Amino acid sequence: MKRRFGLKRACILAVACLMLLPVSALSQQRRRTTGSKRSTRASAAQAGANTVREGERRVAEKIKVLTRFLYLLGRVSSSLETADDLARRNEASPAAVEQVQKRKTEVKTTLRNVREGLDELEIHFRSTPDLQRYYTKLAGVASGAATAEDQAAANRFDQAGRSLLDVVNRLADVLLEMR
Repeated sequence: MKRRFGLKRACILAVACLMLLPVSALSQQRRRTTGSKRSTRASAAQAGANTVREGERRVAEKIKVLTRFLYLLGRVSSSLETADDLARRNEASPAAVEQVQKRKTEVKTTLRNVREGLDELEIHFRSTPDLQRYYTKLAGVASGAATAEDQAAANRFDQAGRSLLDVVNRLADVLLEMR
């Protein structure tokens, strides 16, 4: 009888173990996640940071172009004004007058290119979600370049340079805000 009771007990224990086996096997398994939500958030944040960095690079490039142009304009504008005075007094040769007109055309063309580049920069900031928060500071720089372009068309090169200085200051403010 002891043996039967021991066998009965062993069978019950074996059945209980078999019943608990799948439960314990399930409870031992760790749920494996690929971290897709975390990696998606991290990659979105990284992409946003890369976009802002690219925006900073573009603004810095515009500042470089404008400061280089302003340096050259400062040197050219005084010679253009002097040449205009000489031409008004009929003291300049036709070749000199032609050379002055060529330089004026070059300056005006460069100003148009600068304005178009600033237009593109504004559009890029306005249409890029990660850069839109900086657009409010940037808005109007192309307008400032257009003012400089109009001033140059009226042969007021010094004033055009001053208008471009305001544009450079605004771009520098945007760059500081982005950092």
